[in-house]
Amino acid sequence: MATTDKDRALVTATEAKNKFGRLLEKAIQGGVIVITKHDAPKAVLISMDEYTALASAPESRINTLSAEFDSLLMRMQRPGARNAMQAAFHASPKQLGKAAVVAARKRG
Repeated sequence: MATTDKDRALVTATEAKNKFGRLLEKAIQGGVIVITKHDAPKAVLISMDEYTALASAPESRINTLSAEFDSLLMRMQRPGARNAMQAAFHASPKQLGKAAVVAARKRG
């Protein structure tokens, strides 16, 4: 078993098969086992806690983006939003430039 760092081990598929119990314990303790076949990484053995954390990360990001979208949509539905959008689409380049300067100054 070739160790790449303190918490990560690089093993061949044959070693993984023959030493599975020991490797499983290492993964449960927080280690990462990279399993290779013909010198190329093919799989990773990690604890269930690590897997759960990795698997839930995209869902959390999607929920955040969904909430941001819902908030933006609600603001766009307020009275006056439609008129403001119409005005923006019909604004001259000079008016758009002025609005951009005002917005930039507000942001600091």
